[in-house]
Amino acid sequence: MVGPMALPSIGITGYDNVHFAVENMARSRAFYLEKFDFQEVARAGADLVAKSGQEAAVFGAGGVRVCVSSPLTQTSKASRYLRRHPAGIMSLGFSVADLDKSIAALEARGATFVADVVEDNDGHGTFRAIEIATPLGDVNFRFVERKGYRKFAPGFEDFGTGHVNDPTNRFGISAIDHITSNGLTMKPIVDWYATTLGFEQFWDIEFHTQDVLGKGASGTGLKSIVMWDPESGVKFATNEPKRPQFRDSQIAKFIDDNQGNGVQHIAFAVTDIIETVEEMARRGIDFMSTPKSYFDDLPRRLEALKITNVVQDLKELERLQILVDGGNDKYMLQIFLKEAALLYGERKAGPFFYEVIQRAGDPGFGYGNFRALFESIERAQMANDPARRNPAGAA
Repeated sequence: MVGPMALPSIGITGYDNVHFAVENMARSRAFYLEKFDFQEVARAGADLVAKSGQEAAVFGAGGVRVCVSSPLTQTSKASRYLRRHPAGIMSLGFSVADLDKSIAALEARGATFVADVVEDNDGHGTFRAIEIATPLGDVNFRFVERKGYRKFAPGFEDFGTGHVNDPTNRFGISAIDHITSNGLTMKPIVDWYATTLGFEQFWDIEFHTQDVLGKGASGTGLKSIVMWDPESGVKFATNEPKRPQFRDSQIAKFIDDNQGNGVQHIAFAVTDIIETVEEMARRGIDFMSTPKSYFDDLPRRLEALKITNVVQDLKELERLQILVDGGNDKYMLQIFLKEAALLYGERKAGPFFYEVIQRAGDPGFGYGNFRALFESIERAQMANDPARRNPAGAA
């Protein structure tokens, strides 16, 4: 536990939306519609576009809403974000039951509000929202109260299925499983989750690849703590680099590429990860690779973890590079997309990536998978950056 006693909940009921800033709206639209089978559910209306100086589209799958904004003027919020960072998440929205109670709790805990409450009535119900600053640099958190409100947000117009209808998704994507962020030092971030949001510690891990590479090798490592809101199930993992080779860590590289702290990845829950990965690959999605040794060792690891009930064929999991972890006949299956900069061969696309996860009873994060992801990202980054293949030494 981070603090001596957990604080009362601020009333979060779940994730409301995630908001990206991108330069290439057409590419994002193609990604969500053609690769991920999301549906476009809303767009910024003409008045909002003129007022904000940016175009925006909202893509949905089940209860997931991804808003993507692209600048049209130099004074827009998306433009200001993109002057400091590559494409990435500039705000995360959370649904709350009672915004006034949430604001009172946040004010009492010293939260920094960046604007006044935004309110709207669409003739069916009301919308109220407020944003606060966070230790994640230019990523704000937005708290949203909806009471019968049918639009996505003020100034948006329904498109396609409309915001209030939860679009079906051929991959079974219906919810965000968790969100992961990176910082050079995670304690201020984790402490903020505890003291400002009232989150509790859920899980933690630390490791360094030097333990398998041998003394004197140039491996790297990380420390990570997962915080969560027990009432809503909202989970945030936070990573920091671990010495030696602190500056060579893929966590530090993310921060360099992102030009500051930020959201590294978001995990989408799916119902059948094998079918999902097969179809996404057919649609041109590239995933992180995993060394053969991981799968060679998988039967022994499953036995040690007391997992005897994996219904998926292990050879199929190896063929598709899907990771397995858990314990005591509860397990999860995971795979990670390559970061956007690698997917598109363009640095400005940013280091953000998505994860796909199927849970079979296990609610955790998995030591083996966590480490496999870390090593996989590191291999991919080194393959695309010759200067990092032979690091000069410890930071």
